[in-house]
Amino acid sequence: MRHADFDQRLASLDALPVHRGRLMRVWLQGQPLDQGTRRRDSQHFLPLALRNAVPALTAELDGLARVRSEHAGNDGSRLLVELADGQMVESVLLPRDGLCVSTQIGCAVGCRFCMTGKSGLIRQVSSMEILAQVVLARRMRAVKKVVFMGMGEPAHNLENVLEAIDLLGTEGGIGHKNLVFSTVGDPRVFEALPRQRIKPALALSLHTTKAELRAHLLPRAPRIAPEALIELGEQYARDTGYPIQYQWTLLKGVNDGDDELDAIVRLLKGKYGVLNVIPFNSLEGDDYQRPDPERIREIVRNLHSRGVLTKIRNSAGQDVDAGCGQLRARAVGAEQVVELRRTRGARPEGSPGTTHATAGAPT
Repeated sequence: MRHADFDQRLASLDALPVHRGRLMRVWLQGQPLDQGTRRRDSQHFLPLALRNAVPALTAELDGLARVRSEHAGNDGSRLLVELADGQMVESVLLPRDGLCVSTQIGCAVGCRFCMTGKSGLIRQVSSMEILAQVVLARRMRAVKKVVFMGMGEPAHNLENVLEAIDLLGTEGGIGHKNLVFSTVGDPRVFEALPRQRIKPALALSLHTTKAELRAHLLPRAPRIAPEALIELGEQYARDTGYPIQYQWTLLKGVNDGDDELDAIVRLLKGKYGVLNVIPFNSLEGDDYQRPDPERIREIVRNLHSRGVLTKIRNSAGQDVDAGCGQLRARAVGAEQVVELRRTRGARPEGSPGTTHATAGAPT
């Protein structure tokens, strides 16, 4: 269900826009639809037809998603969320009232270091299903920041993601720069985001300064040279005043060499952004390994000393075997994931096969 469908349903009950907006605000806060105010009970301002429809509307919204299991870790709880059709996504309760949400079931980018990418794209997540992840989280604790960096490439579900962002930035009460759109750099993102009423912060999955290596690691990402991708990010930073978050999954012996560090300094020094280095989640397979702890610290010290703001971010859920995509993979079984990929052969809507890699990027 998209928000437009739900809004039309409310309109059919002769609910005025002011009432429809209020119901959306109340729901997005994780509160009952008939929630009153401190001064007035809902029966004093909601029309009778709408009050009578509240139980059915509540059941409809509650049916969008449910928490199938919760996995508490040192860095926050990872939620396995089951949608109405039985498909599952993951969302993560992050420190400092943050939440990472999924925008697709699976992902078409096929990043070689990502568990989610191994399933391929199964289907898109609707705007209301994205919002339902926020509602479930808010029923558990406060949520003041939402990161679109879980399962899926938001650029390949652009209409639904932008609709969810708009509602969270208006009715959901979340500051615009606390809505973070993560992408491998689909050109449609740089065309669409500057035109939005709610302009989110931007996270770009870089992972290497070498175009050929990037094409190998992110096999179905758009063929944009790292230099060009950084310039597109810089333009968006100038337009919004938000720093860009550059994501770099550290792979031992692949993209952690001194040549990469020299190129990072050349490309990012003086830029308005931060480089998040993310040690590879070794639980996702044996094809790659994370660098030794001392090398990771050395990389950060090196870049800091040369003028590049760098932070270490570990993939959430590693301590409970719940890195991005792992909970879903275990729940459906590896064989089913592979079978779905074979039978569906899905590609992002409106895309000839260009895709993203933050589906597996740590949240």
